[in-house]
Amino acid sequence: MSVADSTAPAVDRKREQRGWTWYDWANSVFPTSVVTVFLSGYLTAVAKEAAIADTARNGPNACADGSLTQCDISLFGAHFPAGSLWGYLLSIATVVQVVVLPVMGAVADRTQNKRRMLAVLAFTGSAATIALAAVGGDNWHLGVALFILGNICYGASVVVYYAFLPEIATPDERDAVSSRGWAFGYLGGGLALAVQLALFVGHDAIGLSEGAAVRVGFVLSGLWWAGFTLIPLARLKRHQEPHGTETGTGAITAGFAELRQTMRQARMFPLTLAFLATYLIYTDGIATVANVSAQYGRDELKLDETVLITTILIVQFVAFFGGLLHGRAARAWGAKRTIMVSLCVWIVVVTAAFFVQAGQQFQFYGLAAGIGIVLGGTNALSRSLFSQMIPPGREAQYFSLYEVGERSTSWLGPLVFAGVGQATGSFRLAIISLVAFFVIGFVLMIFVPVRRAITASGNPVPVKV
Repeated sequence: MSVADSTAPAVDRKREQRGWTWYDWANSVFPTSVVTVFLSGYLTAVAKEAAIADTARNGPNACADGSLTQCDISLFGAHFPAGSLWGYLLSIATVVQVVVLPVMGAVADRTQNKRRMLAVLAFTGSAATIALAAVGGDNWHLGVALFILGNICYGASVVVYYAFLPEIATPDERDAVSSRGWAFGYLGGGLALAVQLALFVGHDAIGLSEGAAVRVGFVLSGLWWAGFTLIPLARLKRHQEPHGTETGTGAITAGFAELRQTMRQARMFPLTLAFLATYLIYTDGIATVANVSAQYGRDELKLDETVLITTILIVQFVAFFGGLLHGRAARAWGAKRTIMVSLCVWIVVVTAAFFVQAGQQFQFYGLAAGIGIVLGGTNALSRSLFSQMIPPGREAQYFSLYEVGERSTSWLGPLVFAGVGQATGSFRLAIISLVAFFVIGFVLMIFVPVRRAITASGNPVPVKV
């Protein structure tokens, strides 16, 4: 059985649980500092410099006025503006993850070397992040390769990390453990980002160029990720015997076979899949609101970059308290009811965004605080609730489907936002259109029989669910 043994010494479980939460703290620096804040602008600027250099060599047809829209770069024979590089790169990286993560999950379940896999993935990802400091001049191709590698390692390490949850926490402990991990992830990501933003803003005072400050930030991100990963590695241990004896490439081949078996058996757990489908709808709304909020503030509300940076920090730190609050609420009401209340709050917050007045930064800060309250907690409880519905012994594979599903459907929310914005000429109407994701998610959640889903998967039902 993979479910944590409630008869095991509580002190041992608590020690593993505390160690486990540190990986949320460690890895959050990658999506927060690297992906959301620094790499997009830096890599675009490097690509633009490459286009300008290419123009100087080959004539004025690639980068006539130095603007991002006129600066063309090429990859594998395809030509596109430098300003489009980041969007295409995110799409490619997502597709690669969709292919890789299920196989990595199957290998993790087959070998049960989760701790070793977590170490390899985290340290490789952190090394790729540190190596981003070598990207400069016109070698944006190196940045593309390193980001794809780091992104694969981040996603795969999260799958392995999630798979530990049913092993280290009993059903009644899981909501609190998951919420605490998510909360600490936001706190860690926020602290790391605050340090890096201070370095970036004050780069002149310490004799660094803007680009050099960003590169130092990449090094700090990689060291943060690797350094704090040592804590969970010191405390987590193996809880299951391997499903097979294969090693090396044989384990990968066996992993493919295990994945095929899991995909066939997944149809035997329709209620688990029903919850997953419901989660994918409302999490797409959550991710879209988080990703377009800066654009909404910049283009619709006419707020400057300082306000937007401050907003990111507010969300990060408020999300810490929001995660802990959701854990307490789940203990009293159960995870399903707490998620449904959280979705109602999302509806209120997104509706309020429609009424924020242009130039009113404090209204925008209030909106950020509202997002922070529900941002981490909704996902944390979804993670713990899904862990209750996974057939024992296949945790990593089901969590890989969880992660892949999230990435595979993450295009719909941005498409709705962009499409409504284009059709109406108003980002206000675009932002309020995202309410539909939370309304649909709420309605579908009503009809998901959580207790039956947990029982059908072969797991014990917690007291509060």
